[in-house]
Amino acid sequence: MLSSRKKLIEVALPLEAINEASAREKSIRHGHPSTLHLWWARRPLAACRAVIFASLVDDPDNPGAPPAFVEACRGLPLGKNAAASDTPRQRLFDFIERLVLWESTTDEQVLETARALIRLATDGNPPPLLDPFAGGGSIPLEAQRLGLEAHASDLNPVAVMINKALIEIPPMFAGQPPVNPASRGEERGERGEGTGNREQGTGNREQGRGGRPAVPSSLLPVPYKGAAGLAADVRYYGEWMRERAWERIGHLYPEYNGETVIAWLWARTVKCPNPACGAQMPLVRSFDLSKKAGRNVWVEPHVDARRRITFAVKQGKGRGPDGTVSRRGAVCIACGTPVPFDHVRDEGKAGRMGAQLMAIVTEGKNGRSYYSADATHEQIADVAVPASAPDTDLPDQALGFRVQLYGMTKHRDLFTPRQLVALTTFSDLVGEARERIRQDAVAAGLPGDGVADDGTADGARPLRDGGRGARAYAEAVSVYLAFALDRLAERGNTLSTWQNTADKVRGVFARQAIPMVWDYAEVNSFSSSTGNFQDNTEWVAKAIDFCGASGDSVGIASQSDAAGLLDVRGWTVISTDPPYYDNIGYADLSDFFYVWMRRSLHDIYPAMFGTLLVPKTPELVATPYRFGGDKKAANQHFETGLSRAFKQMRKVVYADYPLSVYYAFKQSESDTEDSTQSALSSTGWETMLNGLIESGFAIHGTWPMRTERGVRTLSLGTNALASSIVLVCRPRPADAPITSRREFVAALRRELPPALHQMQSGNIAPVDLAQASIGPGMAVYSRYSKVLEPNGQPLTVRTALQLINQALDEYLAEQEGELDEASRFAVAWFEQYGFRDGEFG
Repeated sequence: MLSSRKKLIEVALPLEAINEASAREKSIRHGHPSTLHLWWARRPLAACRAVIFASLVDDPDNPGAPPAFVEACRGLPLGKNAAASDTPRQRLFDFIERLVLWESTTDEQVLETARALIRLATDGNPPPLLDPFAGGGSIPLEAQRLGLEAHASDLNPVAVMINKALIEIPPMFAGQPPVNPASRGEERGERGEGTGNREQGTGNREQGRGGRPAVPSSLLPVPYKGAAGLAADVRYYGEWMRERAWERIGHLYPEYNGETVIAWLWARTVKCPNPACGAQMPLVRSFDLSKKAGRNVWVEPHVDARRRITFAVKQGKGRGPDGTVSRRGAVCIACGTPVPFDHVRDEGKAGRMGAQLMAIVTEGKNGRSYYSADATHEQIADVAVPASAPDTDLPDQALGFRVQLYGMTKHRDLFTPRQLVALTTFSDLVGEARERIRQDAVAAGLPGDGVADDGTADGARPLRDGGRGARAYAEAVSVYLAFALDRLAERGNTLSTWQNTADKVRGVFARQAIPMVWDYAEVNSFSSSTGNFQDNTEWVAKAIDFCGASGDSVGIASQSDAAGLLDVRGWTVISTDPPYYDNIGYADLSDFFYVWMRRSLHDIYPAMFGTLLVPKTPELVATPYRFGGDKKAANQHFETGLSRAFKQMRKVVYADYPLSVYYAFKQSESDTEDSTQSALSSTGWETMLNGLIESGFAIHGTWPMRTERGVRTLSLGTNALASSIVLVCRPRPADAPITSRREFVAALRRELPPALHQMQSGNIAPVDLAQASIGPGMAVYSRYSKVLEPNGQPLTVRTALQLINQALDEYLAEQEGELDEASRFAVAWFEQYGFRDGEFG
């Protein structure tokens, strides 16, 4: 048994290096799993890799650590930590600092060293790992990368599919060459049929038929390591889909001035309420098209005698006029009448909100070109909405949703008719490509519909049942092609905007919300710039290349409610990232992708996509609108569900290894009886901690990790996610003692200061210290079976949080005691705001 041995994460971590690697990762794009499919608040790989590794290996400076493991640590290369103090732990720190680097994601030498150390620390039997709130898949992916059997579960079908695409599907076909004819030197003649009809320009690139390379160099025969063969087929059949789509709908995407259009820029319109005017007034946040250094381009609106508004593109010196929409409302550009948002909303709900083309952006020989709106292009975009477009309802209310107020009540309302034509066409082609891939797979030698030795039709066994023949492989490639379609939808909607500082389109989910947008950018699905289908296919393929799959990797992703029975066999290590109280409405947001994913993949995973929309009722999020506006009921739903989830984890967690729980902060509430700073308690933390402690866990350690984006991603008026705290927990002994409030406070004053000092040494941001102190404080609280008030009643988590804040105040006051009043104010300001501006007075 290992339970008496402390794991490294319970003792020490090279926190600064982990945070630095996590922050740097935000700027990594090519190959990162975030480019496979969007998910919100995804954990950085660096943090996940470090936490999993440190949860499995011992502290080598501990006398109880396995001798072979300690000796292996002594043999690790000498780095900056060991140079200052050459101990096995410091050498291990140096190795972890290298392990968490993005470059180590594909460095087999580093990864195999990590796996070897894990084997030595686990007596040769690395345990499986489960993440019951798998979300974007970072934790299971890193577990698999470190050689563990990875189990991912989530209630949300979109999250489950992301995890299948990361950890389950690639190992099934690892080491397998692609099946497409080009890779075998058997390019079908019919592949190029029709591509010569395409006249779309693509700049100065070397082109084959149809304006694109006839056989991309990435598809030429090469050794196929990991899932590279699968990635090559995704590229090939993505190109095949694009060519077929161009044949069918290419006429809807004409060139302008002999150049390929990148985007059409539109403004929503409503009728001016002034009876003397009645103009179709454009709603525009900014008329500036390009503000890049050395270039200034804008749209100049013109009003004729009949109050019709047209637009002309201008560039050079000068600037565009102010936009027509602000926080106060809109203004009619034709008559100057102020227009309240109530009128705009009423027009939208009545179906009278239109759109007018403002400008056209092209990719010419000399880069971006901007042209005035063209009537022909506006007419071409006016097509019928496909009957098969998703007709599902948007939620009446939801976190981060505002579009319903303006008459957008269905998912199809988020797209232009031309965008719906494109998306339904590509979605249809996912199914057509699947049959073509199956035929090519049979021709390449994969089992077809014949009967295998065990009597089963191996080639006909579906992917969902573990098939590895032609049918399953075709379904696997189709999953990734559907992901490329989802990426196309993320930019190809009427909530995507034109970034005039970067001259490109920004997708709808720049924030974790679906906000209203007044002027939007409609991307060209067939261009060679951001947002086109082939570009999205390439992003998906690169993510497959980097997933690091091998034939002996094991990954299982399943749809499961974490509060129900967990789908694992035997004991498991658990590392997880629970929901953020009321920060993100995952289910409502992910419907945006689900409606398209379901359309493309329902035949492959009929049970997964059995509902019209993502399941909502069981989702662990404290959203009052689902409870008739009752905040207490929403809070109770979140706390009860999370407590049930932790109780299920308690049943299957491997006692020899700590449970790691990520949590990020958002909402702070002030106690109504005492609104001083020391009485602040975090509602998200309170409800999460109640569930964790009541389920029988004790907190053994806390680590503040800056894992979220440094920029604000949530709307103004809320607290953006700051540092995350990783709670390190073990099952609390059944014979844990009972203590009094007085003894608890004494223990806090004794144990909290050194813990806070360690946090400060780990470079935690001062603004995060108050919330980070919850961890070590709760470590004291949670080691007791009960803490009793003088009247014999249990001391609640809420009261414990308030006492922890009081202890923190005492600690900070002691640190600042020798400072003068002005210096104390400066320190207090820095602790609250860092270097940011804030309100004073």
